[in-house]
Amino acid sequence: MKLESPKVTIEKNPEDIFNFLSDVKNFEKLMPENISKFELLDSDKFVFALKGMPEIVLKQKEASSPNKLVLGAAGGKLDFSLTANIEDLGNSQSTVGLQFEGDFNPMMAMMIKGPIGKFIETLTTNLKAVI
Repeated sequence: MKLESPKVTIEKNPEDIFNFLSDVKNFEKLMPENISKFELLDSDKFVFALKGMPEIVLKQKEASSPNKLVLGAAGGKLDFSLTANIEDLGNSQSTVGLQFEGDFNPMMAMMIKGPIGKFIETLTTNLKAVI
């Protein structure tokens, strides 16, 4: 399953956005209002939970400054990744889009497609507001 958020344009250069997202504690600022838990586990790993959903542990897996940052599942039964793609528009402007990719059975994919799509859209919308 592959889902993409709408791209947002941010009045920052790619390095600033990359540095913000590389500091995983900043993801707490991007979370939706219905977050029930956020805890930093390490300098590159955190756990979060949304109301009514299981806890998810994310760990930074790949960093290609300043254009790409990949977070992935760190433990648990589900294997997936969340990739931030940052594109330089010049004049201290960038676009950012999030891509969620995971291998799920059809029933699981059907159940999580809507909530995950809304989640990554919220992250990008909040990124534009926070940074």
